[in-house]
Amino acid sequence: MKTEPNKNLRQFQQVIEIIERNNSDKARLIPILQEVQEAYRFLPPQVLTYIATALNMPVAEVYGVATFYAHFSLEAKGKYIIKVCDGTACHVKGSSRLLDTLNASLGLNNKKHTTDDMMFTVEAVSCLGACGLAPVMVVNEKVYGEVSAKRCEEILAEIREMENNLTLENA
Repeated sequence: MKTEPNKNLRQFQQVIEIIERNNSDKARLIPILQEVQEAYRFLPPQVLTYIATALNMPVAEVYGVATFYAHFSLEAKGKYIIKVCDGTACHVKGSSRLLDTLNASLGLNNKKHTTDDMMFTVEAVSCLGACGLAPVMVVNEKVYGEVSAKRCEEILAEIREMENNLTLENA
């Protein structure tokens, strides 16, 4: 079997473009990591190594930045990232019920946060800055306020229906 010489370059083409847009400037490591995470939904280890090499930095330094900031993830996340606020206002108003509902409905738990089909990731976060809407849940960038367990199930059903319709359209 013949291997293509530029296979690695094509594999990292998106990363190369991100690094080039940032002028290969190691001082722009955080914006580079942010863009890469936006593209991949996480920071794959081989990509972090590639970034370190491209920026002429120690791999440990790149990993250090990627693991220091809570915003970055080294684990693959689902297409729909559901963040449930567990700050004081949300917790008092029942955010733990939302987490329980999501975990039960999606077959997740405290150690498993992403569904096997890579459709959903559930995260409890300290604060979403919308205390007046407690309890709050964010799906990707869409904010849902005053969410009950029932509404939580409805939101999941809406997403699943939308995904089924997309699948039918593409069939």
